[in-house]
Amino acid sequence: MGKPNFSDEFKRDAVAQITGRGYPVAEVSQRLGVSTHSMYAWKRQFAKVVSGDAGKDSEIRQLKRELARVTEERDILKKATAYFARDAK
Repeated sequence: MGKPNFSDEFKRDAVAQITGRGYPVAEVSQRLGVSTHSMYAWKRQFAKVVSGDAGKDSEIRQLKRELARVTEERDILKKATAYFARDAK
């Protein structure tokens, strides 16, 4: 019997269970019916793809923080404008 061929999508999903969700390699390999050796090889193979996603995640977090700060500043300026417009009458 030959060795099974797994799609890249299957391999990425398996690696995501290890890196993203924190499952142990042995548990994932047993559940999926894949050797632990193959799981570690896939993890090395797709580590570059996952680390690229981590960079995007950190950028998204930074942009969300910046958006919250700018929104707060805008709200403060709106309130100040309303306050001073009321006193000008």
